[in-house]
Amino acid sequence: MCGICGQVNFGDQSPVRLDDIKRMTGALAHRGPDDDGIFLDGYLGLGFRRLSIIDLDGGHQPMSDQAESVWVVFNGEIYNFRELRVELESLGYQFRTHSDTEVIVHGYKQWGDDVLNRLNGMFGLAIWDAPNHRLLLARDPFGIKLVYYKIDGNRLYFGSEVRAILQATQERATVDLASLNLFLRYRYTPSPHTLFTGIRKLAPGTKLVVENRAPQISRWHNSRPVPFSSAKSDTEAREELHELYKQAVRRHLISDVPVGLLLSGGIDSGLLLALMNLYGTAWPTYTVGYGTSYSEDELVHGEETARVLGGRHHSVALTREMFEDALPRIVSCLEEPVATPSIVAMYFVCERARQDVKTALIGQGPDELFGGYPRHLGLRYGNYWRGLPAWVRGTVSSAITMLPRNEMFKRGLYSLDILDRMRRYQNVLSIIPGGVADSLFYEGSVSADVGDTMLRCWADLEEPMEATDDLGGLQYIEVRSTLPDELLMYADKLSMAHGLELRVPYLDKEIVQFAERLPAKFKVRGRSQKWLHRTLAGAYLPDRVINRKKGGFADTVVDDWFRIAMTGRMADTFLDGQSRMYQYLKPESVQGLYNAHVSGENDNHKILFSLIIFEEWLRVH
Repeated sequence: MCGICGQVNFGDQSPVRLDDIKRMTGALAHRGPDDDGIFLDGYLGLGFRRLSIIDLDGGHQPMSDQAESVWVVFNGEIYNFRELRVELESLGYQFRTHSDTEVIVHGYKQWGDDVLNRLNGMFGLAIWDAPNHRLLLARDPFGIKLVYYKIDGNRLYFGSEVRAILQATQERATVDLASLNLFLRYRYTPSPHTLFTGIRKLAPGTKLVVENRAPQISRWHNSRPVPFSSAKSDTEAREELHELYKQAVRRHLISDVPVGLLLSGGIDSGLLLALMNLYGTAWPTYTVGYGTSYSEDELVHGEETARVLGGRHHSVALTREMFEDALPRIVSCLEEPVATPSIVAMYFVCERARQDVKTALIGQGPDELFGGYPRHLGLRYGNYWRGLPAWVRGTVSSAITMLPRNEMFKRGLYSLDILDRMRRYQNVLSIIPGGVADSLFYEGSVSADVGDTMLRCWADLEEPMEATDDLGGLQYIEVRSTLPDELLMYADKLSMAHGLELRVPYLDKEIVQFAERLPAKFKVRGRSQKWLHRTLAGAYLPDRVINRKKGGFADTVVDDWFRIAMTGRMADTFLDGQSRMYQYLKPESVQGLYNAHVSGENDNHKILFSLIIFEEWLRVH
């Protein structure tokens, strides 16, 4: 796990200055405290910061082949590098290190860009093909790692984080209003957008190639899930998934430094610990929570799960004061605003884990792959709802609309009536109606078609997922949009803020390919969500763990704290006409949302939290 950066002056081909790459590399020092490196080749410069995980002595980057014809800087881990190495050695390639990076070097020489399809891992990488004057940037299929870039005239800047690009350009950051509109609708900014004007990020599974003095972006990962040709029995599906899980966890434990686990107390991370026990014992585990004053607290649950499974447990107890004080610091680490309460817990649990380990596993993924969110219930049975007579749907919808608050439920029900598949997904994933988001902006500041921006982000995903059922289609998008650009993005930034590498075994390429071919009955069965995953977990975990209410680092507690803070410092933010957000948003519209929330008329805490995060982001940047 590392940080990469670089610059290529593809237009006038003027030499890249060493000082510019040094500044970019220095901005990423927190991502790689163990080593750094720079390579210059005329109008190209590459920079690197290293957190040593595999081949501690031999993994220095930028790395090249013996002829120095191919150079690589790479952030991430390749879990099948040993198998690829054996294959490449059989083809005559000689290796000088034991690192996974060298597999990419020789793999590119053998297979060209197709090397990306052979990698099973997480990566943001740059490959410089010196003889052909060709630069390849790529992001892994599910976006676990990030690659930001800026095309400024005839120059391209790129990096694992935005701060590297800002160091290179020395420009003052400005707000992209279309991206701000997206952030307020979804509480994250989908690829390729960012809130920084002119700075973009590669979408998961895409690449940017610069050759013949021109950059071109395309999708290299074109997975097209096709349902299994023959029906699987419950037993067959469970046994296949079990084997995939075991092999993925084994791969993700490859490391030359100690490995830990972020343990939330739920079934996903609990099952991970049980599977880790197949390959070792007494794994260090880390949980964050809020003490015994909350009956559904992660501290209690995480400690119990670790005790049952033999983990060496460590916990971090948070307070509301810690939450409020740390929020500006966390927003700075994120670079892009993400309005998810669990960012606070993630920051502190990573800080604690880094005291003992350099890398840790995390249980993200099963909710998106196997249907763990409330919205998945609606998508699973939406066809039954749309099959009801119009007068029945109208009567029910009218009655629900009259209920106080319950905004998410109302919006979900409205979404199920939308016949166009992609627009239905767009509404299901939003936290506020598009019209409400638009009403916050000054007249004429955003284009009239801004509401379709998300659909344009997903444009090249619609055809590959055409064989999926309605639930599977949403999950296909979630794995390539909400998961990488929200949850995985903040996991990467907040872990690397402390020099900690996080690994995501449930997003192993073979697991995702299997899950996306399963019909909906294996994911949501009756009211049981993540059915297949949960059934498998039952073989390892006691019933009291399996049946726990879904928590996720106690987001509910942070929501409570936010409501309390709404009467104090955060309330002042909304009521102060000098707040920075009012440069872009209308005070009367924002304050209307605040007043409706405080009065109890509507539950607007999600959009209000997004606005607070935006305000903090403006103060930082």
